[in-house]
Amino acid sequence: MRHTIYCVLCVLASLALAVLAARYATDLWLLAFFESLQTHISLFAIALALLALVFKRHWYAVFLLAFGAGLAVHSVVMLREYAASPAANPPAAAEAVKTFKLLSFNIEDSNLENGARIADLIVGSKADVVEIFEASPIGSQLQRIIDIYPYRIGCGVMTNDCDSLILSKRPFRMQSMRSLGSLWDNRFILATIDMDGQPVNFASAHLSKPYFDEFHMVELDIMAQLLKDVRGPLILAGDFNASVIAPDMRYFLKETDLRHSFPEPATWPISGGAYGIAIDHVFARAPLQLNSVQQIPDAMGSNHYGLVTEFSIPR
Repeated sequence: MRHTIYCVLCVLASLALAVLAARYATDLWLLAFFESLQTHISLFAIALALLALVFKRHWYAVFLLAFGAGLAVHSVVMLREYAASPAANPPAAAEAVKTFKLLSFNIEDSNLENGARIADLIVGSKADVVEIFEASPIGSQLQRIIDIYPYRIGCGVMTNDCDSLILSKRPFRMQSMRSLGSLWDNRFILATIDMDGQPVNFASAHLSKPYFDEFHMVELDIMAQLLKDVRGPLILAGDFNASVIAPDMRYFLKETDLRHSFPEPATWPISGGAYGIAIDHVFARAPLQLNSVQQIPDAMGSNHYGLVTEFSIPR
């Protein structure tokens, strides 16, 4: 009986690690969901290997334990690879730099019953710029929102639908909205806003799920080409439906010179809380600095947690 349990545990651990190891040999969109969960699946396989050793001490379980540990360590290395370096300004200089706030949140299209609560969050957030994804639930609340944020792209401005939305307290110097690929319409917004004399580029993106064929990779490629032409400080927020350790996400960050905070707050699944994964991101390109990126603790009925980001642009 002990040998049977040992074999079952080793088989399960082997399958989990084989799925993760496949990324090092090939790039298949079918594996995309598991690639974003490499840390979690590695830890699960390690637990299975340790449990197997309780039932039987054998070299194969030790091998699985070591292999799982290697994959877990490499996942952390990848999580840090494109992280922004800490600000190197001395305290006196840091105090002279003004900080701004960005609120970004996928509020879920079917979350209609919480539209008023989410509108309260937006109005009371004191954010300079707000980026909302799947914005339909706040469609009926727009009038009181635009009293605070009179400038917007989305929900009737530049598009008839209410999906991707940027709200600003300051007028736009430049604004554009377009589709990334053929799966979804109007899910990329790029706007330039004068932040107290400093033009800042704000980008908003909502990508398809990476296990829907190769759409996710195509969308990232299109967006990378668009962002390469952007000059000046740039901050990109969005629902990417993938971790930064996914192969196409790593390539995107490399090509665009965008960086993220480390560690990133978990945003999905809601049931995972702080132990979930970050699939909603805020990326920045120097000289813009991410001072903090924090999870909104109340998802307000959405299947994602929102993010509040404080950033600055050194003079």
